[in-house]
Amino acid sequence: MTETVAAAGVLSGIKVVDFGHYVAGPLTALMLADQGADVVHVDRPGAVLAESDAFLNRGKRRITLDLKDPADAAVAVRLAAGADVVIENFRPGVMDRLGLGWERLAPLAPRMVYCSLPGFGRDDPRAAVPGWEGVIDAATANCSIRVGQEPPGWDASRPTYSAVPLASNFAAFLAATAVVAALTFRHRAGRGQLIEVPLFHAMFELIGKAGAFVQSDGLAPPKPHGGNGSGTYECADGRYVRMDPIGGSARFLRWLLDAAGEEAWAADGLTDGVRLARHKDLEEQLKDRLRVMFRTRTAPQWDELAAEAGVPLGFIRTCREWLHTPHAQLAGHVVSVTDPVYGQTWMAGLPVRALAAPGGVPRPRRLPDADHDAIVAEADQPAAGSGTATDPATAAAPAAAGAEPAGDVTQAFAGLRVLDLTEILAGPSSGRILGEYGADVIKINGPNSSVTAHGIVNRGKRSILLNVEAERGQAVFWELAARSDVIIQNYPEGTADRYGIGYKHVKARFPDAVFVSVTCFGEGGQWGARRGYETQGQAITGMMERAGGDHHVPEILGPYNVVDFGSGVMTAFAAALGIFHRARTGAGGKVTASLAQTATYHQATFMLDYAGRPPRCEPRGPEALGAGPFQRYYQARDGWIFLGMRPSQWAALRSVSWMKAADGVDPGDAGAVEAALSGAIGQRPAAEAVHALREAGVGAHEVLSTGQVMTREPAMKLGLSLIQQSAEFGPVVMPGLTVRLSESPLVLGRAAGRAGSDARAVLAEVGLADRVSELSRSWVLRTEDLPRAW
Repeated sequence: MTETVAAAGVLSGIKVVDFGHYVAGPLTALMLADQGADVVHVDRPGAVLAESDAFLNRGKRRITLDLKDPADAAVAVRLAAGADVVIENFRPGVMDRLGLGWERLAPLAPRMVYCSLPGFGRDDPRAAVPGWEGVIDAATANCSIRVGQEPPGWDASRPTYSAVPLASNFAAFLAATAVVAALTFRHRAGRGQLIEVPLFHAMFELIGKAGAFVQSDGLAPPKPHGGNGSGTYECADGRYVRMDPIGGSARFLRWLLDAAGEEAWAADGLTDGVRLARHKDLEEQLKDRLRVMFRTRTAPQWDELAAEAGVPLGFIRTCREWLHTPHAQLAGHVVSVTDPVYGQTWMAGLPVRALAAPGGVPRPRRLPDADHDAIVAEADQPAAGSGTATDPATAAAPAAAGAEPAGDVTQAFAGLRVLDLTEILAGPSSGRILGEYGADVIKINGPNSSVTAHGIVNRGKRSILLNVEAERGQAVFWELAARSDVIIQNYPEGTADRYGIGYKHVKARFPDAVFVSVTCFGEGGQWGARRGYETQGQAITGMMERAGGDHHVPEILGPYNVVDFGSGVMTAFAAALGIFHRARTGAGGKVTASLAQTATYHQATFMLDYAGRPPRCEPRGPEALGAGPFQRYYQARDGWIFLGMRPSQWAALRSVSWMKAADGVDPGDAGAVEAALSGAIGQRPAAEAVHALREAGVGAHEVLSTGQVMTREPAMKLGLSLIQQSAEFGPVVMPGLTVRLSESPLVLGRAAGRAGSDARAVLAEVGLADRVSELSRSWVLRTEDLPRAW
C-alpha cells in the first residue's frame, strides 16, 4: 500500500491537486501540504527535476500526466473534481484549452476552491506575456539596489538581478492565505470559488509603503535605511554584522555602547537621537567611530554582546551557515529530511507553526509517478471532496463549532474581531490583510508611539493608543479581548508573558481565541527573545551575503522590504490557519510566524545542503544582470529592458527585423548570444524592442521606476494603484488589493487616520466611555496630539 505523505495538521482531510510548475504553484501547494493537506502533484512527462524539487514537492504524492493526451486529461479532470483545492500557474487561458479551467470544473465540483497564479492576470493587456521572474521584476521596479547601499561609482540607472524569486514567493504566500480563507468561507457559506493571484498583482504587496504617498506631495525619493549609526560593519575576523538601533531615542545605541565600554561617546553627542537625525555630519562621525569599534571584536562576539544588551544586531551568515545554526534547527526554521536522491538534506522548515495541530516534520518528496496507480484508483472512485455535499471540514467539526452554511456571508472573516498590538511593518500588514478578508481590526499602540508614515499598513483599521503594560491599560485590553476572536502581537518571545498578556494568559480566559505571534528570530530556539528588524532577518539567513556577492560588503537585498512585507503575509497565513482550525473544531490556539523564517522561505529554492552538493553558481551581487543570456537585463537606446525566453525559442527571434545578428549564432554559445542581443537591443528604443520581442512570442518588459509603476496604466486600471481620501491630507496614493476571489472578494478599508483617533468610539463599545478622560489624564490612553498617518 502506498504510504501517505500528508502529516496531521490544521488542513488534515483537505485534498489538493497541484498542476503547478516552476515556483509559485508548487510553493502554494507545499505551504498547504506542510499544514496537513493531502497534496497530489501532477508532473509533465519527461520533466527534468531541478534541485529545488526536493523542497518544492516534499510531502506530496505524485503522478505524471500528459494533459494534452485525452486519456490522461480525463484522469486529471476526475482527480480535480474530487479535490477541495486545485492550484495552477499557467498563463490565462491555458487550463481552459486543456479542459481543466475553472468554468469546466466548477459545475462538476461547486465546492471546489480553484487557485490560479498567472504572471499577468486575465484582464491585463500583458496576459499573454510569459511572466518570467525578471519580467515581473522589471514591471514592478524590483531591480535596483537599496538607496545608500550602492558600490562606489554605481550607475543608478543600471538594474540588478536577484535569483531570489520574490514575485513567485509573494504570489504563493498570498495564494496560500487566500486558499485557507476560501476554505473558511466554504465552511461558513457552503460555496467554493475562483481565486486569482497574478504575480504582477502580488508584487504590490511587496511594494507596500514605498508606493504610498500624499498625492499633492508626489512620491518622495527613497531614503537610506536606518539612523543612529545603522549599518553593516566589518569585525576583527573579517566577517560582518548588521546593526539597526533605530528609533528617535537612540536607546539601543546607548545600550550597545554601554556594553562595549564606550559610555563616554555620549559626552560628544553621539547618542542623542534627535541631534543625529538633524546633523548628518554627526551621524557620519558616529559611523566612523563605530567602524573602528567593531574591528575590536569578532562578528560572533558582537552578536552575543548585542543580544545580551537587547540591541538589534545580526551576524551576517551564509545560507549554509544558517542551515547548520543550532537556533535555526531548534526553532524549526530548517529541517532535515531523507531525500530519495540526495539522502539527508537540510532545507527550509514549515513556513508558520500552528501549535494546536502542528503538522509534524515534513516528509521527503516522492519521485515523479511514484503514486500513479493509487492516485488513478482514487480518481475513479466517487468524489469525496469538493464535488459532494460532504465537506471534510464540516464533517470534522463538532456541532458546537459550526452551524449550517449561511448563504448571506460575503467575506471569509466577516463578523470576526482582531486586536492588532503590533508595530513597524510585518505585524500591522497582517492585521490589514485580515481586515481585507472582512475582519474588524482594532489597532493598539502605546501612548508614546510615533506611528507615522505607515498609512498603508493600517488601512481599514480603527486605532487606539493604550498602555497595555499598565494595570488600568490591561483592564481595557481584557475588555476588548473578551469581544475579540484573534489577537496579534510582535513582542520578542517571553515579553507578552511578562506583561501578563501572553498566550497562556489569553488561553486561560478565552480558550477559543486565536493568538498570533510574529517575532524576528522565531520562537522555540535560542534567540527568540532577541530584537530585530527586516535587516536582521536578512542578515542571519544569508540574504545579505547573497545580495553583496563575492566582491562587495554584504548589503540589504532589494529596493523594497522583502522580509517585513513577506512576514506580514505569512503572519496572515498563520492567523487564517488558526481561524480555520477554530471553525472546524471550536478551539482556539497559538500560531507563530517570524522574519527569520520568511527570509528562509524566500531563499528556499537555493537553501539546501546535503553530502556532495556541488557549489552553487546562481547570480549574486549588484553587478548581476541575469541568469544567462536568455534571462537577462539588456540596455536599450533609452533605458533598460528584461528579456525572458527559453533557448529553444532562439529561432523565433529571426522574425524580428532588426535581429539579423541572430543568424548563424549557436544558441548554446552563451557569449555569442549575449553579444548578439546586446548589440541589437542597444540600437532600439526600449518600448520598440519590447513590442517586437513580445510579437516574437518571448517575454520582455521595460524597466520601470516605482513612481512609474504607481502612476501608469495598467496598475491604476487594475486597482493595484489607487487613490483614497485622507481626512488630513486629501488624496493619497497607495497599492490596492492584490488577491481576487469570485465569491468573497476582498474589501478595501478606509484610509488610515491619525493613530488613536478611534479611542472614544472603541471604548464606548465595551462600556468604558465614561473612563476616557480619566485614562487620558493618567497617560494610559492618548487622545490628544495624535501621530499623523502619512
